[in-house]
Amino acid sequence: MLLDFTALPAFLLASVVVILTPGVDAFLLLRTSLRFGTRPGMYALAGIHTASFLQVAVVISGLGALVSRNPAVLSILKWVGAAYLLYLAAMILRGLWLARQETAKDGLVVPDELPHDDGNPYLRGLLSNITNPKMLLFSLAFLPQFVGSSTQPALQLVMLGVVFLVLAAIWEVTIVLAASRIATRLRHPRFQKSLDMVSAAAFVSISVGLVAT
Repeated sequence: MLLDFTALPAFLLASVVVILTPGVDAFLLLRTSLRFGTRPGMYALAGIHTASFLQVAVVISGLGALVSRNPAVLSILKWVGAAYLLYLAAMILRGLWLARQETAKDGLVVPDELPHDDGNPYLRGLLSNITNPKMLLFSLAFLPQFVGSSTQPALQLVMLGVVFLVLAAIWEVTIVLAASRIATRLRHPRFQKSLDMVSAAAFVSISVGLVAT
């Protein structure tokens, strides 16, 4: 058969489990949407999925297998990804320090509007995902398991990749919209500080885990 749909139910179940497992993308989307609103959150989401699409495309094209056999390339990707996550954590901690300095100087001021994101959320999402080789390795190990009896493995992989990305997008859009909806209720400086500390700790932990595996 051209496409083997008998493997689809198992693939959907496995994909949902993987997608619901918290990772750097979820933390980045949550923090961006809570602090800056829906539009920056959607831009970050677009960046993440641009990178995910590119990594899945690399796997399907066969280049992923070549990269996975080259330890030097994977090692470079791991260290670059870990360094970028540490950079994100450092920027968060720097923002906390600057906010503390301003608070000590001017007193506590609760803004009437969400703060403006001076960075580029699309680029932040793109880099956080594209520098993470786990997505590439996951695609290499995960997608081929569900090729089944398809007579066109490449076409089957395309279908599986599209299904996975659509499911991931649905979940991540939910994160952005839900976080943006409650953001105005959670603008208290103590909550924002706690969110930043948790996000920074998560990025550091994921960075360490990236180079340790």
